[in-house]
Amino acid sequence: MGKTIAEKIISSHAEQDSFEQGEIINVKVDFAFANDVTGPFAIKCFEDVGKEEVFDSEKIGFFLDHFMPSKDIKSATQSKFVKEFVERYGIKNFFHSGTGGIEHSLLPEKGFVKPGNLIVGADSHTTTAGALGAFAIGVGSTDLGIVMALGKTWMKVPKIIKIIYNGKLNPWISGKDLILYTISKIGVDGATYKVLEFSGEVIKNLSIASRFTICNMAAEAGAKSGIIEPDEETIRYLKGKCDNNYKMYKSDKDANYEKIIEYDVSNIEPQVAFPSSPENCRPISEVGDILIDQSVIGSCTNGRIEDLRIAASILKGRKAHLNVRLFIIPSTQEVYSQALKEGLIDIFIAANAIVSPPTCGPCIGGHMGVLADGERAISTTNRNFVGRMGHPNSEVFLSNPAIAAASAIIGKIVSPEEVN
Repeated sequence: MGKTIAEKIISSHAEQDSFEQGEIINVKVDFAFANDVTGPFAIKCFEDVGKEEVFDSEKIGFFLDHFMPSKDIKSATQSKFVKEFVERYGIKNFFHSGTGGIEHSLLPEKGFVKPGNLIVGADSHTTTAGALGAFAIGVGSTDLGIVMALGKTWMKVPKIIKIIYNGKLNPWISGKDLILYTISKIGVDGATYKVLEFSGEVIKNLSIASRFTICNMAAEAGAKSGIIEPDEETIRYLKGKCDNNYKMYKSDKDANYEKIIEYDVSNIEPQVAFPSSPENCRPISEVGDILIDQSVIGSCTNGRIEDLRIAASILKGRKAHLNVRLFIIPSTQEVYSQALKEGLIDIFIAANAIVSPPTCGPCIGGHMGVLADGERAISTTNRNFVGRMGHPNSEVFLSNPAIAAASAIIGKIVSPEEVN
């Protein structure tokens, strides 16, 4: 029996020669990271272990992104705690303020993600890195603390579900729409503690940005990891970001999957996830008349330069509706810089948007875009649970950047076709 790409990566990192799905094993870790929210807990766990040094100061990273810039004394104290730990243990990879960005965008941008890697992060959206052919899993802060000490972690070998996308994409469809549609079909618990392997000709023709979006939101289906086989597009993306010391695994034709699901994308419209679940999706033609108070374009899901270009193409020469607060959040400083060079920031400012530095802020209802009682937002983020972006009585609708930009102009949720 052949193996899937995920099983091959796990095998290459396992401390034992053979294993079965469902078995608990130990695996070596190529890179481990945490942020300003999960980091302090991981650090305390590491210190409780009593180790005098981390397993490898170059294979650990800390990214201050959730409350960056610090929103209050508590968040500033957390950041200071992480900074002092980094200095004390000589950890090489510390990103904050002007050097940083949202961790799941910054990791691949800085070359910390390579095909064939096994990566763990104290954040559920660590799955994003699977877009480059890595096996990337989110873990709790306690587990991350142990990884920092030992360089390895335990895991239950997951089952794998293969998703195949066939057909031709309709206009304005991106990776965001494909993953929202998929979650609407399998549910937010449809892949609990399993690997979602995304494949098919549609995936092969997708940009790396859209692949990141798909793997990012694999977590919203409960997946332990999302993964895409690396190809020539992957190699082009990695050029200049990291060395060539990586292994590009591919799934065998006779690999064992729990199930294989196929979708014809020719029938998929741009999707909107209604409150209060990513699986509560409707095609844009069935959304109806929904006024909004806020539009957020950014996050680790859709804050890359490709996303900003799409938003700018719609917003150019137009202004946000008087009743709508429009936030544009580049996911990293490099994305911000590129958007400046291309004149995108000028377009956003002319559209009366607020352009924020890289931050997770509004996505988690933390700062820089919190919703009040009864307010509604269209957002390119990944979650719309009750109270996710602010008041428990607020509502969050999820979409791709094109819908979010068009909706900001009209003042209600609309298709980009209505303004183009």
